[in-house]
Amino acid sequence: MPKKTIPIIDFRQYRSIPNIPSVIEEPNGLLGDAFGRPLQDLRISLTDRCNFRCVYCMPIEAFGKDHKFMPRASMLTFEEITRIAKIFVDHGVQKIRLTGGEPLLRKHVENLIEMLSRLKTYDGKDLDLTLTTNGSLLGKKAQSLKDAGLNRVTVSLDALDDATFKRMNGVDYSVSDVLRSLDIAHSVGLGPIKVNMVVKGGMNDQEIVPMARYFKDTPFILRFIEYMDVGTSNQWEMGEVIPSAEVVRRISTHMPLEEIEPNCSGETAERWRYKQGGGEIGVISSITKTFCHECVRARLSTEGKLYTCLFAESGHDLRALLHGGKTDQEISAALAHLWRQRADRYSELRSANTKKTNSTGKKIEMSYIGG
Repeated sequence: MPKKTIPIIDFRQYRSIPNIPSVIEEPNGLLGDAFGRPLQDLRISLTDRCNFRCVYCMPIEAFGKDHKFMPRASMLTFEEITRIAKIFVDHGVQKIRLTGGEPLLRKHVENLIEMLSRLKTYDGKDLDLTLTTNGSLLGKKAQSLKDAGLNRVTVSLDALDDATFKRMNGVDYSVSDVLRSLDIAHSVGLGPIKVNMVVKGGMNDQEIVPMARYFKDTPFILRFIEYMDVGTSNQWEMGEVIPSAEVVRRISTHMPLEEIEPNCSGETAERWRYKQGGGEIGVISSITKTFCHECVRARLSTEGKLYTCLFAESGHDLRALLHGGKTDQEISAALAHLWRQRADRYSELRSANTKKTNSTGKKIEMSYIGG
């Protein structure tokens, strides 16, 4: 049987260059959007490449050997990333997450981490500098990442059963290698470490309880993420979503849970702890219980486009401003203007009518913009 081809939309060709406002104002660390949501969290995609082919992100049918990844010359340099990040931090960003693709595939990523770690928040505090990875290269790089200034990591792990995990990651990668990387990362002080499991009904939902049992009484925070309709390549269907409430119910049947308060406003995960023993889990209800009203995240693509929502239809080309000779003050003013107009609430609208996505059906792929 021939392999099924899944067409995807290449958003790299779209260019929307932000306008520079006539009035250049200084940032004050407090920047709200159209709904008053502050800019506090910046996610930076370092590469669109990944060595996994996870079914919910980069399925092999869409990202085969003929797929054309972004030319390396099109990527932001580390100096450009740091310059843009500084502008975001001046507007109130407190946390920067490096993502991808697989960010550890970016050569000399430690150099970028060292540069970003020197930045201070508007009120002079250290940034919360973190990175999301599939874990394949983490064991080798954990110590150098920590030495460079990385605070913590989030590791994707979608099953404990090896056969199930290999079906999920699409490249025959073993669970034991990820678990070894987790132990190494913990031993060097990258923590608290979060472990993310994307739950896809009919594929890995039988692993919910085994995963919870394995990470109970450990320093790792396990989080279950509802299978999301990001992009078009994963051919998302509502029927494959396992609601977070069902995840909690299944775990509580074996290991009773109680809900605990969030760490901070805008946190995407609802937190639960075991009534007996130690440890906690989180559930991210990206489909059944949206959190658009508290979203404080901006996303910067590999080649410098700003996306104000994971489900945005278009980005704003900050790299064009850099290469156009604009000053930091001008870029800062353009960013402020864009954020103040931000009115994204895709998930809330989708939840109101699950048959509706966005106006055109065009959505960026998670591998391009980062989760």
